[in-house]
Amino acid sequence: MSNLEFERERPAAPRVVVVGLASCFGCQLQITNAEPYLLDVLGQIDLRYWQLASSDPRPEEFDVAVIEGAATTAEAIETLKAVRKKASAVIAVGACATTAGIPGMAAGNVEAGAAAVYGEAGAPAACGELVDPAPISAYIDVDFEVLCCPIDTFAFIDVLQRAIYGSNRLPQTATLCGECKHNDCGCFFGRGILCLGLVTRCGCGARCTSLGRPCNGCAGLSPDANVAAARAVCAESGVSVTAFDEALQMFNYVNPALSEASEE
Repeated sequence: MSNLEFERERPAAPRVVVVGLASCFGCQLQITNAEPYLLDVLGQIDLRYWQLASSDPRPEEFDVAVIEGAATTAEAIETLKAVRKKASAVIAVGACATTAGIPGMAAGNVEAGAAAVYGEAGAPAACGELVDPAPISAYIDVDFEVLCCPIDTFAFIDVLQRAIYGSNRLPQTATLCGECKHNDCGCFFGRGILCLGLVTRCGCGARCTSLGRPCNGCAGLSPDANVAAARAVCAESGVSVTAFDEALQMFNYVNPALSEASEE
């Protein structure tokens, strides 16, 4: 077989676009931190558009869409719907995209939030029509998620490869406490310190707790979380239940499961 014939038969690399919505763009910067491997990653894809790196318009055709940020405007919602129509796979990266993150804390009080930032005149016209911040899954189907704030670079590479090559791996749903025990970190509640690992989704490797910092819940509320039991643990450990509830809102403010748990 000639080299020319080989080139003709080799499948085309998947076309990838990276889209940024309401966020600090920190998760996109994290992707570039895989310096020793970044060229290998880029060599597997045809990177057609990266909003952070270029002002060129988004192409009409692509296969995989990587989206960072929460939906906070009507324009963002339309962008999500347009991207979903084109993409075979959508990857939500970071807490803002997966849980609405910090922007989500403005939900239900958007106008007051805009006034606090921009003054009595409110948000400038360039912002467009503001809506309650929400994760992108509130408007479109999401195929893969990379959790946390910011994301782990290698977790992104793993998810990108699964989106490209396929995977039957199920998402993790357990709470962080299991990973913490595997790392032999010791429990913060035993020292009277608030930690959200009791109710936060696992998968990050318990990096913060391994470094001596309590979990702040950036991976979002675990589907297996028992919030009522976590409150009881707080009370028994001398940790403020009110502080626990307030801390939990940071990355879960728009999560319906948290609202349901608050009514228990």
